[in-house]
Amino acid sequence: MGDDAYGINRATIERMVADVAEVAKLGVELAIVIGGGNIFRGVAPGAQGMDRATADYMGMLATVMNSLALADAMRQVGITARVMSAISIEQVVEPYVRPKALQYLEEDKIVIFAAGTGNPFFTTDTAAALRGSEIGPKSS
Repeated sequence: MGDDAYGINRATIERMVADVAEVAKLGVELAIVIGGGNIFRGVAPGAQGMDRATADYMGMLATVMNSLALADAMRQVGITARVMSAISIEQVVEPYVRPKALQYLEEDKIVIFAAGTGNPFFTTDTAAALRGSEIGPKSS
C-alpha cells in the first residue's frame, strides 16, 4: 500500500485508517475490497513468463497481506475490522461467508474483503462489484 515500488507504506496506511475512521463516524456500514498490486509489483520482474493463474494467486495472497496490515492499523486506533478471504486460509483470516459479513456490518464492524473473487483472471475491481452486489445496499 502506498507510492513505493513495493511493500507497505506506513504513512499510506495511516492516511487510509484516518479516512476510514471519518467515514465510519457517519454511521454507515462500511466494507472495503483491498488490492495487492503494491506487493506483487515487487515480484513482477521475477514473475515474467509465469503461468497467469499462478501469478493471479500470488496477487490474491498479496491482498490478504494488505488486508491484515490495514486491519491491524485500524485495531491500533480502536476500530474493529474483520478480514474475510475468498480463498481458504482459515489459520490467518476467516473465509468470506455472506451472512457472516452482513452480521459484522450490522454489528458496526468494518469488513475487509481479501483475495479478490478467489478466482484467477478476475481483478479486485470485479470483486468490488461482486461483494457490493452481495452485501448491499440495504433497501428500506
